[in-house]
Amino acid sequence: MATLRTRSGTKLTKKVIDALAEEAERGYDLTNAKRVRMGRPALGDAGASPRVQVRVDPELAQALHVLAEKEQRSVSEIARSALREYLDRAA
Repeated sequence: MATLRTRSGTKLTKKVIDALAEEAERGYDLTNAKRVRMGRPALGDAGASPRVQVRVDPELAQALHVLAEKEQRSVSEIARSALREYLDRAA
């Protein structure tokens, strides 16, 4: 059977599972609980970041992935940068 781990990486041994079950049975004090925001953080101060999808040919996709790895940047970051440069020049 595969080793199970918590979200923080703690290995779920029988001892850990028993301790978690015992804690749950005692009940939780939610007065100090933190609200967890779902999803990715916004890219700017304006709130939600609209998603824009494009289709590219395989060669362009491969070149983009190679550049992203080389520069240790995400594909999205490179695409945003390229689009911003293009729009700035077109203005």
